[in-house]
Amino acid sequence: MAGLDISEVIELAALLIVVGGLSGFLAGLFGIGGGAILVPVFYECFRLAGVPLEVRMPLCVGTSLAVIIPTSIRSFRAHHKRGAVDMTIVKRWWLPILIGVVAGSVTARYAPERLFKIVFVAVAYSAAARLLFAREAWKFGDDLPKGLLMKAYGFLVGILSTLMGIGGGLFSNLLMTFYSRPIHQAVATSSALAVLISIPGAIGYVYAGWPAAARYPDVMALQLPFALGYISLIGALLVMPMSLFTAPLGVRAAHALSKRMLEAAFGCYLLIVGSRFVVSLASGQ
Repeated sequence: MAGLDISEVIELAALLIVVGGLSGFLAGLFGIGGGAILVPVFYECFRLAGVPLEVRMPLCVGTSLAVIIPTSIRSFRAHHKRGAVDMTIVKRWWLPILIGVVAGSVTARYAPERLFKIVFVAVAYSAAARLLFAREAWKFGDDLPKGLLMKAYGFLVGILSTLMGIGGGLFSNLLMTFYSRPIHQAVATSSALAVLISIPGAIGYVYAGWPAAARYPDVMALQLPFALGYISLIGALLVMPMSLFTAPLGVRAAHALSKRMLEAAFGCYLLIVGSRFVVSLASGQ
């Protein structure tokens, strides 16, 4: 990567490998696909590598979605073996989520870089507040709705997850707990939704990134060799192996924690990663 000596390249590679392990663990623990940690870390790595600000955030999001594919599949299989996944919800949501992912991919092709950060911060902070401060009385109903509202929820999960580069667990976790579903079931079901989001989402970011490659041909070729649209293949390949190894460990931890401990841990984590992009929005870096 341009502007980096060999020792800095090694440090970045080691960081991505460690982050891969952490993202896989979080994929199993929270059912989020690991994207909520990958996006901020990819952002720092690509900033150090000199990637232009205009394409940095969508590149992080696209690469995160690519990494989520194998980790979400591994996480889903582990949760499914425990019988914790509500396949009825998956069947109701698969089509609206897919439509949302397509809409998010098209938006990513034309949206300004700041939009990705604003969406990330707004959703992360909202989710953190719900998880840290909500009481049992804070709910929309005793069970998930049917019909048009349920389909609208699925569409929102798809489009917002695609713009944030996460597996959808953040939104589906919140929706399911607001409708009185246990957090452990929400986490497990979200791992299945992450599979539905990550595969078409990654393909969509390949499509969305073609104009960027045309706008910055020298920079993209020099500083991001082996990039495919808005997906850094090098970043994805460094992160994937460890994330696959640690995803089942996160599943075990999720089922060992109490409901309140899992909610509090998830809320604190979202508060931290959301704050990183508040700083970025304020500083323009």
